[in-house]
Amino acid sequence: MKKILTIFLCLLCLSVVETAAQSISGIQKQDTANAEISEQNDLKVCGFPFSDNNRVTFLKTGHDKFEDLFQHIKQARTFIHMEYFNFRNDSINAILISLLHEKVKDGVEVRVMYDAFGNSSNNRPFSRAKHDSISALGIQLEKFDPIRFPWVNHIYPRDHRKIVVIDGMHAYTGGMNVADYYIEGLEGIGPWRDMHMRIEGPAVNDLHDIFVQMWAKQTGYLLSGAKYFPVHSEKEGNVRLAVVDRHPRTGNKAIRQLYVSMLDNAKKNVRIINPYFVPTRSVRKAIERAIKRGVDVQIMVSEKSDIPLTPDATHYVAWQLAKKGATVYMFQNGFHHTKIMTVDDEFCTVGSANLNSRSLRYDYEINMAIFDHATTMEMVNMFEDDKKSSVILDQEKWNQKTAWKKGVAWFGHLLTPFL
Repeated sequence: MKKILTIFLCLLCLSVVETAAQSISGIQKQDTANAEISEQNDLKVCGFPFSDNNRVTFLKTGHDKFEDLFQHIKQARTFIHMEYFNFRNDSINAILISLLHEKVKDGVEVRVMYDAFGNSSNNRPFSRAKHDSISALGIQLEKFDPIRFPWVNHIYPRDHRKIVVIDGMHAYTGGMNVADYYIEGLEGIGPWRDMHMRIEGPAVNDLHDIFVQMWAKQTGYLLSGAKYFPVHSEKEGNVRLAVVDRHPRTGNKAIRQLYVSMLDNAKKNVRIINPYFVPTRSVRKAIERAIKRGVDVQIMVSEKSDIPLTPDATHYVAWQLAKKGATVYMFQNGFHHTKIMTVDDEFCTVGSANLNSRSLRYDYEINMAIFDHATTMEMVNMFEDDKKSSVILDQEKWNQKTAWKKGVAWFGHLLTPFL
C-alpha cells in the first residue's frame, strides 16, 4: 500500500512540476510575443514604413556581399541605383565600374551617389579626373554635398547610408562600402568583419524611396512611376520589415528611438555588435534599464580599430556597463565592423548606424528592423560563433591596460558627444 501511495505522490509531483513548467514557458513565450508587438507599435507610432512578405538574405562576409551583388548587377534589365558613403579607388571598385559600364551599354540606367567627405576620408579616394572618367562611361555619378570653402560647414551631416536597388526587385543595405579590405582585411588589424543583406519584396520600394529622395536633393530630378516602383508579389517571402531612416532635421531621433525602444521592450536577452560603441546618453540609459530588469545583455566590441581614440573610449564605456552587469566580449580576430542588435531571439536590427554620436545625432543612416525568429536566429548564431574569437572584458582583462591606456580611455569617453 505504501509503495502504491509513494508512486501516486511521485506522479502527482511530476504532474505539478510539468504543469508549472508549461505555465512558465507559456508566460515567457507570451512576454516575448508582447515585446515584439510593443516594438512594432512603437515603430508604427514613429511613422516608420512596415511591410510583410519580404525575403532577407544575410551576406556575412565581403566576399559573399560582392559576389552576390555583382551577380545581380549582371542580371539587371532596367536600372541600377547606388548610394554609398565611399567607394575606395581599388581593384574591387574597378570590377564594379566595369560591370556598370557594361550595363550602360545594354541600355540600363545607372545612377551612383557617394558622399564627398566619405570619399576624401579614405586613403584611396576618387580624384576629380577619376570621377570625370567614370561619368564619361555613361554612369550618372554624383557627389553628395561637395566640400567647398569654408570646409568646416561640411563636417555634418554626411550621407553614411549604403543602399543599392536593382530593377526595383532587389535591394542591398548594411554596413559595407566598396573596398578591397572587406575581402582582404587591413595590415595591422587583420580580417575586416562586416554584414550586408539582400532584400526582396515590398521593402525594396521603401528603401528605393530613400535613394530617390536623396538623388532629388542632390540633382533636382525626382524619379517616379511604376518603372522605378514596381508592384511586388505576396509570395516573395514571409518576413516583416520596418525601414528606419535617419534624416537630419526631419528624423533626427529615428535611430536612437529604434535602439531605445528595442532595449526597453526586451524581456529575456539582448545581443549587440557595434564597432564604435560610444552610445549617446539615451541609448546607454536604456541598456542600463535592461540590465536592472534582469535582461541578459551581451555586447561585442573589437579589441582593434581602424581609427585612433575611439577604441579606447569604446573599451571604457563597455567596461562601465560590464561593471553594471552586462557581459562584454572583446573580438580579437580582426575588426568587427558589424552593426546589429537582437532582442529575445525574435527581432533584430541590421544597418549602417554606429552606436556613436555621429550616426545617432548627425549623419544620414539606414537601419532595418526585422521581425522574424528564423532570421534573427541567424544573427544570434553568428554572435555565439564569434564568441570563440573573443575574450570577456572582466576585471583581470581591464587591469592588463596600462595606466596611460586607462587615462586615454577615460579622456576618450568624455568626447562621446563628438565621436
